Amino acid sequence: MKAVVITEAGAPDVLKIKERSKPKIGKNEILIKVRAIGINRPDIAQREGKYPAPEGVPKDIPGLEVSGWVADLGENVKTWEIGDKICALLAGGGYSEYVAAPQEQCLTIPEGLSLEEAASLPETFFTVWNNVFKIGNFKKNETVLVHGGSSGIGVSAIQMVKAMDGQVIATAGSEEKCETCLELGASLAINYKKQDFETKIKEHLGSKRVDIVLDMVGGSYTMKNLRLLNRKGRLIMINAMENRMGEVDLLRIMTHQLVITGSTLRPQSKEYKGHIATQLMEEIWPLFPDKIKPVIHTAFPMAEAAEAHRLLESSKHIGKILLLV
Repeated sequence: MKAVVITEAGAPDVLKIKERSKPKIGKNEILIKVRAIGINRPDIAQREGKYPAPEGVPKDIPGLEVSGWVADLGENVKTWEIGDKICALLAGGGYSEYVAAPQEQCLTIPEGLSLEEAASLPETFFTVWNNVFKIGNFKKNETVLVHGGSSGIGVSAIQMVKAMDGQVIATAGSEEKCETCLELGASLAINYKKQDFETKIKEHLGSKRVDIVLDMVGGSYTMKNLRLLNRKGRLIMINAMENRMGEVDLLRIMTHQLVITGSTLRPQSKEYKGHIATQLMEEIWPLFPDKIKPVIHTAFPMAEAAEAHRLLESSKHIGKILLLV
């Protein structure tokens, strides 16, 4: 099979098409003939040598989510048949024509979605569900601040929270991106390049504050996030794109009973991810396509993975970027 391989740590041009052996599947795995691949920022970090793949996963083939057809089944897999359409969360190895996926991390295609659109779902929807709904314990009518509202994570979070009867405030880096956030269900979208989001949110909410902040920026955002939280509010970190170090007011955390938490999804167990998959198919998948829709910016042929990475790094996109096999 063909695969996109990281030939050495570095810039996007280190991604090259190479021939590799088709994966062998275990008793509880599914072999997927890949149609489409979702591109995510951890793929960039892996390409740069900053995010090594876990044990048992190809070290030099990135890719955390795919869609395609069931090509083969491990002997313990009973809930799928060869030829079924499927999407899956992976720990790596997705930039290839075939991948092996644990059956726990495989999901049906939501009604009304194409196979290509489905490739945009697993990584972002698993991440948002895990952090906002599972760790953050989101409750109906709560207000969630989503930073990076036009990113793959952002467009998923806005729609999921809105569909589950929450209010969403988003930040984004252009007027066009802010308009997209509003169209997807945000009640307020702030261009952080032109306005101070803390000031704007306080003006919008008056004496109220937000219940959850989903942050992928870190650094200088940290203290602003804490000042925007209600009593018993939750600051949930999923990345630190600006800086991994952030200043906090310990007394504020104590007096307001604030929680600072976060997670990374990739190292979690198959069982943990399988529990999220079940919850997504029960709670979120039925909301497609009426209340939630995939947001795809563009798709590249697999051979143009370097161009896809360059676009993701530029942050000029809105929604997800795909590779097509």
